[in-house]
Amino acid sequence: MKRLIERSRSVGEVLRWVTQNPSKVSASHYPIALHKLGQLLQQQQQQGQAMVNGESRGPGQMLEQPEFQTLCQAIISSCSKFDNFSIVNCLYAAAALGLPGESPLVRVLEDESRSRLGRFNQKDVSMVFSSEANNKALEAIFSSQLFYENRQERFIRSMAEWLPRKAENLTPYTMALIAKYVARHRLREPRLLDTIANFLLKRGEQLDSKVIQKLVFPFSRMNYRPSNHSELFPKLEAILEQKAGSSPLATVNILMSMFQLSHFPQTVLHQVFSPAFITNVMSIPYALIVRRYLSLLDAAVELEFRDYSGPRLDPRYRVLMFEHALTAGEANRKYSYKGLVAEALRQLVGEECYRQDEVLPPGYCTDFLLWINRSGTVLPLSRVPTASKAPSAHTTTSPAAISLRSSVLALTSDLQDFAPVVLSVNDKWHYCQNSDILVGSRAMRDRHLRLLGYCLVQV
Repeated sequence: MKRLIERSRSVGEVLRWVTQNPSKVSASHYPIALHKLGQLLQQQQQQGQAMVNGESRGPGQMLEQPEFQTLCQAIISSCSKFDNFSIVNCLYAAAALGLPGESPLVRVLEDESRSRLGRFNQKDVSMVFSSEANNKALEAIFSSQLFYENRQERFIRSMAEWLPRKAENLTPYTMALIAKYVARHRLREPRLLDTIANFLLKRGEQLDSKVIQKLVFPFSRMNYRPSNHSELFPKLEAILEQKAGSSPLATVNILMSMFQLSHFPQTVLHQVFSPAFITNVMSIPYALIVRRYLSLLDAAVELEFRDYSGPRLDPRYRVLMFEHALTAGEANRKYSYKGLVAEALRQLVGEECYRQDEVLPPGYCTDFLLWINRSGTVLPLSRVPTASKAPSAHTTTSPAAISLRSSVLALTSDLQDFAPVVLSVNDKWHYCQNSDILVGSRAMRDRHLRLLGYCLVQV
């Protein structure tokens, strides 16, 4: 049966062999049939036509054929009896065929794969990156919830070995999906990150800024400077100088990634803080989001880029990056030690001596804020002057409009020996996977809070 399927010259012939001889078809034959269908369709598309039973058919029409539906139903009915390799092989072949994620066959295969994920071996997962892999298949795989939501060390090792060899043949969209997967699972794997960086260095000028931001994000997310950063960062600056206005949100996202890695592109800052760029921003639907990013970038310039002498963000447009604790933080709270720390503080110093989930200018969310002197005495918040408390997020005067450093120094001088202490509960999602390195956004937050005069205590 395997030989008959592999020798088939048309889609119709493959379907006839499999559907008309069910007693001779085993689990290993199904992925072979799916792969063969994909190869035949690809050949026919290259020739400009698809023939099914002698008639011109497109790939979408083939997927609706009764014989193909019979094949899918046979796989669905039997897949619980397949071995691991056949399951993954069928899923891979379905991806290569372009079956939508909501199709019954893909859903059943994903559910079956998910239930076995912990038992997959190297052979089972490494085949995803076999020599047959193409962009269409990889796009479907990395868009799949099964692969996107689950992190398997063997899968990652296979990808790290495969990606550097195959990167040149990938489309920007496929590489962006891989970058998204790397960022989602906080994978600080140099081979993966450097491959993305090399891809970006070679093709950056051909990409629009929306794709570039997706490829750049893993570097800041993992707080990782690529090995080619001395070439890549100037290249990105040159690209942004040309394309800054084409997508303001993508531009500020790329700048934020570079800032988190302590790289400050001066020429681009001149552009994004210019009246023309701001006017452009104010006319787009997501103007407030861009203003939040620009406000944080402006604060970062004041705190970290002291040599900058160009334009700054007009105070009229400055807002807090965040006005309250993040929803994601609330969702993660049941997995965090934050509740235990809050209870310990309540018992040790009392609720009147600390504030939880405080937002400090320029909009950083903090876990706990206290005022403590050198002897360890904690000052009740009722005795902290009003001006010394973190400003309300809804204050009419933008706190970012005031010099950040001078405001905190003035407040601490009013309290003599007492200093503001930020107690941070760093949970696993604040770190790169299997590492003690903070993700980029958290690392920049900590740098800025220290520069503002806060003492950070990590838990």
